[in-house]
Amino acid sequence: MALLTPVLASAPAPSAPVAVPGSAPAAVTRDTAVDGVRAILLGVVVLLHSLMVGVSVAADGSPILRNAMEGWDGSAPLTWALQIMPLFFVLGGFASHTQWTRQRAKGATTGDYVAGRMRRLLVPASGAILATAVLLAGLVLAGVPADVVATAGFRISQPLWFLGVYLGCSALVPVMVRLHERHRIPTVVALAAGVVAVDIVRGATGVTAIGLVNMAFVWLLLQQFGFAIADGSLDRLRRAPLLAIASVAVAVAGVLILTGAAPADLITALNPPMAILVVAGVAQTALFLALRSRLRTWAAGPRIAAAVGWINARAMTIYSWHMLVVVALAGALLISPLTLPVPLSAEWWAGRPLWFAAVLVVVALAVARVGRREAARESAMISVDAGRATVSALLGVAGVVTILVAGSAPAAWVVGTVLVLAALRVARPGATA
Repeated sequence: MALLTPVLASAPAPSAPVAVPGSAPAAVTRDTAVDGVRAILLGVVVLLHSLMVGVSVAADGSPILRNAMEGWDGSAPLTWALQIMPLFFVLGGFASHTQWTRQRAKGATTGDYVAGRMRRLLVPASGAILATAVLLAGLVLAGVPADVVATAGFRISQPLWFLGVYLGCSALVPVMVRLHERHRIPTVVALAAGVVAVDIVRGATGVTAIGLVNMAFVWLLLQQFGFAIADGSLDRLRRAPLLAIASVAVAVAGVLILTGAAPADLITALNPPMAILVVAGVAQTALFLALRSRLRTWAAGPRIAAAVGWINARAMTIYSWHMLVVVALAGALLISPLTLPVPLSAEWWAGRPLWFAAVLVVVALAVARVGRREAARESAMISVDAGRATVSALLGVAGVVTILVAGSAPAAWVVGTVLVLAALRVARPGATA
């Protein structure tokens, strides 16, 4: 897990930033490679969740909505290509480091930054959460079977784990950047030790809930890797050493799987997160850095740059709304006169390209309509004290956790909506905690 630790010891001058047309030199902090890959990773998430949705009709005519990947022998190998959350958090760390250091240089306080991040993340999410609460309530009133409503609520809620964790990681960015600047090696070592310790205790006791502690250790550690990319600490590594690091990481992952210390299915390793995700994150980070210059060239093309810009400007809207769209489309299939193939059958697989295309089109249409508030970024810093920013973060996380724990119940979505809206209210200037 600490394969990248030695090169973090002393940071050289940050790498030359990528110019943004029309921006002043002091504001140039973006990296087109990071932006391009983040857009791709978001697309992978949407496609993965689309693949998981399996709808069919039982012999008695009752609808079935389930995870199509459960019990499929090909699931584990596929997750090695589709489990991109480690790199997602690494590149999120890059973005968070550049945002915070830029704002700090302009005089922003920790409270200003955290409150801004809460608004940035919760504005698009609140709309999706409210819409889901209304949808589930409508299904209940329409007489839809309770088990179908519960399954829909559960499926829509599951991707929100990312929002809960990302809210927490974002709130801790100022603290973690300070630790990175002053004690980078001890910080990485301490987080890595925490990851391993939690996995060991979990394995020894058999208490899965202990692994929830790694919701902090795993994702904060990967975020720290992103800080190291942002400040140039990893720029000294060339292609051959990076490929070697990736190879060693894959070998370590193989050992963890063969010894039974980790599952071969990386989706299974996600909840609660396990050490193998950090190992996968090291491999993904190394491969990203090895391909970084080529990715910059690819992302610099006018059409690609326009698409990437559109996606990233609405990233949280896409993430927050896509599962609602997928489940709604699945429901439309259930009430349609079409004959639905059994999930994982040859006919079902043959229909996946059309299904993916439908999901992408409808998600794009929905986001184009509801994503305008997210795309309209705040043009100036808004002063918010640290106390209110902290309360906002806690309320936001509490709202998401409520939905995650009891998302099969429509009432949980109502409570979650209230808490998220309260978090947004507190994050606004002039509010009281």
